[in-house]
Amino acid sequence: MQVVLVNRRCPASDPLYYMYRDLALSSADRCWLDRAHLRYDITVIPPRDVCGEYVKTKGHYHPCSPEGIGYPELYEVMDGQAQFLLQSRTLDDAILVLAGTGARVIIPPGYGHITINPSTDSTLVLSNLVSTAFESEYGEYEIRHGAAYYIMTGGRLVRNRNYPNLPQLRRIVTVKGKDTAGRSYTGPIYSLIGDRQALAFLNEPGKYPAVFTGLLKG
Repeated sequence: MQVVLVNRRCPASDPLYYMYRDLALSSADRCWLDRAHLRYDITVIPPRDVCGEYVKTKGHYHPCSPEGIGYPELYEVMDGQAQFLLQSRTLDDAILVLAGTGARVIIPPGYGHITINPSTDSTLVLSNLVSTAFESEYGEYEIRHGAAYYIMTGGRLVRNRNYPNLPQLRRIVTVKGKDTAGRSYTGPIYSLIGDRQALAFLNEPGKYPAVFTGLLKG
């Protein structure tokens, strides 16, 4: 993680976050997820000041599907407050999505992302559903020493000088019960397991353009 911190000499040594991958509540759910080429994960990010920054995940992009469109991802904030810092591969768009408990956030094709716990006293718990057809790409974040912006403790933004000609950071606030395109939903994302039609966009994004219509337009 030191390579993506604003202070790359930060002496912090304890784990910054915990990822529990490929989970299921039953053998039936496990079999369905395997057949559907999907994975359900939980990430826990305790509150922490990391040498002046809010604690965050490392950051990554998703590669393109066989259709030539990047794989998306579906997140849910199970507990706490989250900030999703998104940036397009072409570096012409950068967005900070503010999401509270119960919010759903879709990471659209073509965007890299990191997740931040903007709290000094509350643990952030996230779940996600994602295709198992690819491996995340961390290289760009490592080469550029993090995302386009660093979110410092207290909320101050610091621009990453390794990114030239960045647009101004946009902000989107999510509303519980509506995803980042404004569509209504009920129940946790785990309840979608077994519903192939609802989750097909995660493996075949090119066939479901309507899912991404209106995303990140706030």
